[in-house]
Amino acid sequence: MIARLLTTIVASVLALFAAASVVEAASNARIKDVVSLQAGRDNQLIGYGLVVGLQGTGDGLRASPFTDQSMRAMLQNLGISTQGGQSAAKNVAAVMVTTNLPPFTSPGSRIDVTVSSLGDATSLRGGTLVMTSLTGADGQIYAVAQGAVVVSGFSATGAATQLTEGITTAGRIPGGAIIERELPSRFKDSGALVLQLRNPDFSTAIRVADVINSFSTSTYRMPIAEARDSQVVSVQKPPQEDLARLMARIENLAVETDTPAKVVINERTGTIVIGADVRISKVAVSYGTLTVQVTETPQVIQPLPFSRGETYVQPQTDITAEKTGGPVAVLEGPDLRSLVAGLNSIGVKPDGIIAILQGIKSAGALQAELVLQ
Repeated sequence: MIARLLTTIVASVLALFAAASVVEAASNARIKDVVSLQAGRDNQLIGYGLVVGLQGTGDGLRASPFTDQSMRAMLQNLGISTQGGQSAAKNVAAVMVTTNLPPFTSPGSRIDVTVSSLGDATSLRGGTLVMTSLTGADGQIYAVAQGAVVVSGFSATGAATQLTEGITTAGRIPGGAIIERELPSRFKDSGALVLQLRNPDFSTAIRVADVINSFSTSTYRMPIAEARDSQVVSVQKPPQEDLARLMARIENLAVETDTPAKVVINERTGTIVIGADVRISKVAVSYGTLTVQVTETPQVIQPLPFSRGETYVQPQTDITAEKTGGPVAVLEGPDLRSLVAGLNSIGVKPDGIIAILQGIKSAGALQAELVLQ
C-alpha cells in the first residue's frame, strides 16, 4: 500500500516537472527561428519579358512602343519577318519578372516568379509568359522563366460602370522558373558559421552564444560561439565535426528571446500593435473632438405679380458646432493587459487611440519606441 502511494506521489511530481518544462519550452524559440545563416541568404533576380495570349487587355503599342519593339525582336529571333507597318495587337504586354534565388539551390530545381505589367495593360489574366532570362546583380543568367500567369484579381467593364477587385496587372507563376546556374558556395570549406539575428538585440545574441557554448562544452569539451555584436554570432567548427551536421545540431536548441518595447502604428489602416514589454507611466488623458457643420440653403425670392421686380437668390448659411469628449481618465500600464484595458476604458476609436499614444509619447510617459508607418 505504501509502495503504491509513493509511486503515485513520484508520478505526480514528475508530471509537474514535465508540465513546467513544457511551459518553459513553449516560451522559448529555436535558434533556427531567430537567426539566419549568412552563407545561406537569398539573391534577387530580375528579367524583362512578354506575356502573350491576353483577351484584348494588353499594352497599347502606340502608347508603349517598347512592347512593339520587343515583339518584333522576338519574332525576328524566331525567323519571322516583321517588316511593315505598326501592329495593332492588344494581346501582348511587356512585364518585369522578379524572384528570389534561395540558397544552396541546384540546377534543374524550380522556383516561383512574380510577373508585373510594365506598360498600360489592364489585365494579365489568361496570359502566358514567354521564355525570359533572369539575371542577378552580377549580370549572369541564373534562371529562365516561362508559363501561365495566375492572377487573383478580376475586372469587369460595362457601358456605364466598371467593377475591379484585387490587382489584375500582376500575377505569379508557381514553379515558373528553372535554375540554370548555381551560386558559388563554399559552405563546406569555411571553418565557421556566421549566424545573423533577424531582430538584432544584444541580450538575445548573448543568450544564443551561451546556449551554443553550453551544448558544445558538454559535447565537444570546448566553447565555440561568440557574440560579435547585437546581430552577429560566430560559431567555430570543432576539428572532429562536420559543418552541416554542426548546424543541424545547434539550430534546434531553445533560446529565450528578448526584443525592445515598441508600439507600431499604421495611420492609414488604423492598425495598432503594442509589444508585450510596453509600459506607460501614470498619466491623465481626456480625448474630445470638435465637429463643425456648414449647411447652405439658398432661397429664391420672387417679385409680386404685375410688378417690375427681379427674381434673385438670397443666400442663407447655417453653422453648427458640436464638441464631444469623455471624462478625464487615469492611465497606467504596468503590463500589457492593464494598458489595453485602460485604453479601452476611454471608449474611443482606433484613430483616437493613435492620437492618445502620440500624446503620451510626447509627454514622456510611454516607455517604448513609437514606430509610425
